[in-house]
Amino acid sequence: MLESSFGITFFLKSSIKSTNEKYIYLRITVDGVPKETSTKRKWDINRWEQKTARATGNKEDAKALNLFLNSLELKISRYRDELSEKRDNISSIKLINYVLGKTALKSTVMQEFQLHNDQMLALVEKKVFAIGTHVRYKISKNHVKEFMLFKYGVEDMEFNELNFEFVKDYEFYLKTVKNISNNTALKYITNFKKIVLTAVDKEIIPADPFKRFKSKKIKVPKKPLTNHELALLEKHKFSTARLGVVRDVFVFQCYTGLAYIDVYNLKQSDLKVGVDGEKWIMAGRQKTGSPINIPLLPKAVEIIENYRNHPLCMERNSVLPVSSNQKMNEYLKEIADLCGITSALNTHKARRTFGSTVTLNNNVPIHVVKEMLGHKSVSQTEQYAITEEVAIGREMQGLIQRLADKENKATEITLETIEKMEVELKEMKKMLALMPNLLKHNQ
Repeated sequence: MLESSFGITFFLKSSIKSTNEKYIYLRITVDGVPKETSTKRKWDINRWEQKTARATGNKEDAKALNLFLNSLELKISRYRDELSEKRDNISSIKLINYVLGKTALKSTVMQEFQLHNDQMLALVEKKVFAIGTHVRYKISKNHVKEFMLFKYGVEDMEFNELNFEFVKDYEFYLKTVKNISNNTALKYITNFKKIVLTAVDKEIIPADPFKRFKSKKIKVPKKPLTNHELALLEKHKFSTARLGVVRDVFVFQCYTGLAYIDVYNLKQSDLKVGVDGEKWIMAGRQKTGSPINIPLLPKAVEIIENYRNHPLCMERNSVLPVSSNQKMNEYLKEIADLCGITSALNTHKARRTFGSTVTLNNNVPIHVVKEMLGHKSVSQTEQYAITEEVAIGREMQGLIQRLADKENKATEITLETIEKMEVELKEMKKMLALMPNLLKHNQ
């Protein structure tokens, strides 16, 4: 890709020793970005003209030096022309590397990205990563490739061509051209950053272009279904069977906390008898491998029984006839409209509903909820502890009652005091009535 500005100059650079001989340095500037390196040649400052950037005089050593500098400048210009003809990106560091003989082929961004994704896919087969994680990195790679084509007219670049400007422009591209939300864009950038940092560790790239990049996620409220909305969902009668099945799978998630992939993979062998003699789900989360042990609530047991003889369940030995995640989310939008639920329904909302509405808001201890959700730490579970209006209302009613009790107690004390004072007043009146008789007696 042709640069907008280009310049080559030679200059003398001071050394530590106080001598007239200085090293001759080469500086290449492309689009305002300068890079320099030593030519390993020394020259007397009294025989140097900085205006022409050449040695002065007609002596043979001056002619030889100027010939060397001219040939070096010509060599750089020819390499620049070669890059331009190939429509390759031209940068000062690339030209300096050429001068230093560092033009050996290195891994490019797309090559390193593809290597990472291939290795991740192999680990998916070993259950180290979920297939969804690999898919996200594939999408991230495509976004970077499309950005390079959009911004630079190339489908791949060398790592040393990446800089802070590249990162900022990529962020802007995702949010504008691709119209991706802030938080999702940052996820793709984080995926790309992992590839770049790997290249830094491999010494493919000398510096991290993300070093000065800062970004913030926008906090998005992720509310669970309320008790009222969950009841609307459970009671609705659908005219089509497919919607009824999707609703039942979603409700099952609401009462078990299983993620989509875990309810999809749920087998009859995962249903076992727990320590209390009741039915439990005992399996492992595909995403993290964490064990999950969940006692089955009556509603979840009812749904399991309803689909025990479903053809798809019998064919796959699965507990429920779960559709693809894409289809589930598509049908859930339709279900929300039919049930009059204004908030967006998706498979993860069910897991959040279990963690908040079904458990935490019914006083199930958070460390117990953590174990049922298969979280690594309580801090993960705390993100699910979104207090809904019902819980707020319940707490406020308790506060109102406590305040009323205090007021009643204060009133009771006041009445008791008044009654005591009335008794004392009566006694005083009796004493006053007897006073005249006592006075006469004393006289």
